[in-house]
Amino acid sequence: MTTTETLDYTKEIARSTAPLYDRVKTVIPEAEWPVHAPYVAAINRVKKERNAVILAHNYMTPEIFHCVGDLCGDSLALAKMAQETDAEVIVLAGVHFMAETAKLLNPEKIVLMPDMDAGCSLASSITGADVRALRAAHPGRPVVTYVNTSAEVKAESDICCTSSNAVKIVESLGVDEVIMIPDEYLAGFVASQTDVKIIPWQGHCVVHEAFTVEEIEEYRGMYDDIAVIAHPECPGDVLNAADFVGSTSAMINWVRTRKPKHVFMVTECSMSDNVAAEEPEVEFIRPCNLCPYMKMITLPKILDCLETLEPRVEIDEDVAMRAKIAVERMVAAS
Repeated sequence: MTTTETLDYTKEIARSTAPLYDRVKTVIPEAEWPVHAPYVAAINRVKKERNAVILAHNYMTPEIFHCVGDLCGDSLALAKMAQETDAEVIVLAGVHFMAETAKLLNPEKIVLMPDMDAGCSLASSITGADVRALRAAHPGRPVVTYVNTSAEVKAESDICCTSSNAVKIVESLGVDEVIMIPDEYLAGFVASQTDVKIIPWQGHCVVHEAFTVEEIEEYRGMYDDIAVIAHPECPGDVLNAADFVGSTSAMINWVRTRKPKHVFMVTECSMSDNVAAEEPEVEFIRPCNLCPYMKMITLPKILDCLETLEPRVEIDEDVAMRAKIAVERMVAAS
């Protein structure tokens, strides 16, 4: 099939997908389920035929995250799970740098990206040449690279990190000063948590840089008991205004543990939906900043790539060899 075709919603599909709809019924209207269900059923069938596994990032929409995703989580969790899976085919329901990371850790496997144009503003903010220039300007300083980067950039780095392990990675190097790329705000947050001097790069996430303190104050005025939890890719003043700052996985765990009556998750909107499906007693205040790249991944595109085994993620052998070292160092240090 092609991504423009539609599938029929039959009684059999309704019956077989009913348990899956129970997972998401609080965040997907019943009227929408007949659109998603035929693709969910088809994807889960073809996965078995292909011996495939779908890695779904926290920012995927609920019908992907909860209904076809096999291994779900943040960037670090996906990197680890990609390394551990026995499947012959990996489909990355996320953005391109995540698929590259999966391929780096599984060079012998088929890694599929449902839409090759699903990029990342952070990944596109820096090149391998930029990293080499930074090294020349700051000789002897190790380069700590956020996973939200291309394989080309990772290949020029000493070690990778995610938002959940960035402080630990920086301090594990045992030096007084590091170059940290490409997210300026994450670098600033790490600098506030360690004595290691951080040399940043001025890359930003299009989703997280859009949040403002004024927005937080507006919601605090509306809800006396609201908890504000933010991702470290947000601007520093936003982080200072939050009650908790952490990676996507840390934010999720905070909600699960604290179970606040009202919560404002200062991150990509779909994550609130995915957590809300599991924590229906918590009311999520959604400003709904959506990642335009994450939203390029859809059920029809996932089904199409499973059926055709295209498009495949391939990485230059020399780049892959050097980039893999930086990723494996991160996984080992985590």
